[in-house]
Amino acid sequence: MAWVYLFIAGLLEIGWAVGLKYTHGFTRLTPSVLTLVSMAGSMGMLGLALRQLPLGTAYAVWTGIGTVGTAIAGMILLGEPSGALRLGCIALIVAGIFGLKLLTPA
Repeated sequence: MAWVYLFIAGLLEIGWAVGLKYTHGFTRLTPSVLTLVSMAGSMGMLGLALRQLPLGTAYAVWTGIGTVGTAIAGMILLGEPSGALRLGCIALIVAGIFGLKLLTPA
């Protein structure tokens, strides 16, 4: 169950990272509230995952999910570049996430 919590925490991290772009410096109410709720949920789920997972692994996977998801969201939603090198680097992060998952019991 810890990995499920961690995955949800990572998805919520994507939500708040992307949400920051839409808050316009926390001047827009709805995006700001959704971003703050997503931040709190992400931290809460990370905290639950840390009950069973090692800190280093959980933090690396959490930030990895957030990094990959935010980069992909930026490409899809904001028209950010999606060149081969960028996609290759994202694939390396994904490989690292899977490697940590495979090497960590729980």
